[in-house]
Amino acid sequence: MLVLIGIPIVIVGFMLKRNPLLVVTVAGLATGLAAGIDPIEVVAAFGKAFIETRYVAIVWLVLPVIGLLEHAGLKERARDVIARITVATTGRLLLAYLAIRQTTAALGLISLGGHAQMVRPLIAPMAEGAGEAKLGALPDRVRFRIRALASATDNIGVFFGEDIFIAIGSILLIKGFLDQNNVPSEPARLALWAIPTAIVAFIIHAARLLLLDRQLARSVNAGSDRHDGGVGAADLPRAARGTRPAARE
Repeated sequence: MLVLIGIPIVIVGFMLKRNPLLVVTVAGLATGLAAGIDPIEVVAAFGKAFIETRYVAIVWLVLPVIGLLEHAGLKERARDVIARITVATTGRLLLAYLAIRQTTAALGLISLGGHAQMVRPLIAPMAEGAGEAKLGALPDRVRFRIRALASATDNIGVFFGEDIFIAIGSILLIKGFLDQNNVPSEPARLALWAIPTAIVAFIIHAARLLLLDRQLARSVNAGSDRHDGGVGAADLPRAARGTRPAARE
C-alpha cells in the first residue's frame, strides 16, 4: 500500500495550494522510494520522461507570442472584425467554434484550440464583440457569462470529440482498465461508441447556444431598465409606488 503514497501527497499538496510542479515531483519521488526503487533510478526515470516528452515544452514558447499579440491589440482587432459581420451573433459564433473544436478533436488535433491560445485571445473577445454589435454596451455580468460560455464550449468540444480518435490517451486508458478487468475491448470499437455520445453532447450544447442570444438580450434589457429608472416600480414597496388600498364604501 505504500506505493500509493503519492496520491495523498498530491491531494494534500493541492489542498494547501503548493507549487503543482513541486507537489508532483515529491509525489513521484515518494512513490519510487516506497516501491523500493533506487533514488538514482527514480531521478533517471524523471529525466527519461522529460526527454521523451520534451515537445511539451514548445507550449511555453507560445505564451510570450500570445502576450505580445494581446499587447499589440489582438483582442480589440478580433472584436472589431466580428462586429462588422452583420449575421454574426454571440450564440452563432460559439456554435461555429463548437463544431470546429469537436471535429478537429475527433481527428486528433487537440492542440488546435484551448483556453490560453484560442479562447482568451480570440474566441471570447469575438463573442463579446458580436454581443456588443447587437445589444450595445454589455454589463459586466453579461460579459463574464459570455467568457464562461466560450470556455465551456471549448471544454465540451474537445472532451466529447477526442474520444472518437482511437489513438488518444483516454481511449487507451479505458482499454487498459477494461483489459485489467478481463473485459475484451478494441480501441476502434470504443471510438465508434463515442460517436453517439459526441452527437448528443453537440445537440444539447448547440441548443443552449441558439437560445443564448435571446437570454443575453433579456439580461441587457433588464439591466438597462433598472439603471434608467433607478429602481423598477415592481421593486418598490406599495407606499412608494403611490398605490393605496381600495376605500371602503
